[in-house]
Amino acid sequence: MGLKGKLIASMEVKCGGHLIHDLLHTNTHQAANISPTINHFEVHAGEIGKVGTIINMKYNEDGQEKTMKYEIEAIDRYKKSISRKVIGGDLLDFYSSFTLISSCEQQWITWTFEYEKKIEDNPEPLNFLDFILNVTKNIEGHFLKK
Repeated sequence: MGLKGKLIASMEVKCGGHLIHDLLHTNTHQAANISPTINHFEVHAGEIGKVGTIINMKYNEDGQEKTMKYEIEAIDRYKKSISRKVIGGDLLDFYSSFTLISSCEQQWITWTFEYEKKIEDNPEPLNFLDFILNVTKNIEGHFLKK
């Protein structure tokens, strides 16, 4: 069994966390149009905004194209949170399990990564966190332009 970890990052968003949550919940595909670090986004199975939906995406992390396939595990409309379990792609080269959780309240968005490293020497997912925070900043910038 590998080393389990949890990485949490919160950032203030001037546009309001509810707007980012709404986009991530019901218009996830728009993130690819807003953020230049997302190269491709497609619904593999299911419907956007529904638990059980499987998403394929390609993105740039630290100058390299990466892939990720994830399933939406849970959506809490009241807590404005979405849980996604990674089921394929580059992250699983280093981690035997990886879950991303976004939660929003007022002017804040919090990203929580829960993961288990395949081996102890594998890096913490800091480059992926940087990618996620950049996407969040791009979405915030999009809403502030409106």
